Amino acid sequence: MGLFSFLKSAGSKILGTKAAENDVTTAANAEALREANNNRKAASLATEVVSHGIYIENLEIKVDDDTATVYGLVKTTADKEKIILILGNVEGIANVDDRVTVTDPEPEATFYTVVKGDTLSKIAKAHYGNAMKYPVIFEANKPMLKDPDLIYPGQVLRIPKID
Repeated sequence: MGLFSFLKSAGSKILGTKAAENDVTTAANAEALREANNNRKAASLATEVVSHGIYIENLEIKVDDDTATVYGLVKTTADKEKIILILGNVEGIANVDDRVTVTDPEPEATFYTVVKGDTLSKIAKAHYGNAMKYPVIFEANKPMLKDPDLIYPGQVLRIPKID
């Protein structure tokens, strides 16, 4: 799929702050701190992916400041898209570079960024022509969404194709 962009300031706050960087006095220390911070972010992101229960074989995440590159093998395109969204919907991550391989590919979903005033019903009406199709969007975004009423501006959702 490639590189996906997200709103860096929106999403789960699991990556912490840059307060420790204020104490850096040399370029070597700054680079070592940057690398250690990126490694810590990658570990936190991997924990976040695993916590959602989506199976990915050989999961590897590399972080370069606000870009997360994800590698691994999943069974379905839906699983791959959910992993991309889990990573991208984390505060501090602006881009997700998708390097995940899918064994049983299926049609890709559309990604939609929530704006102020959106509801799943409103999004369903816009994409499917029927507000009552909101459960399709809700189910497509589980386990990231736990309640159809709890979406926020800047969040990116999967909008699967339906017949």
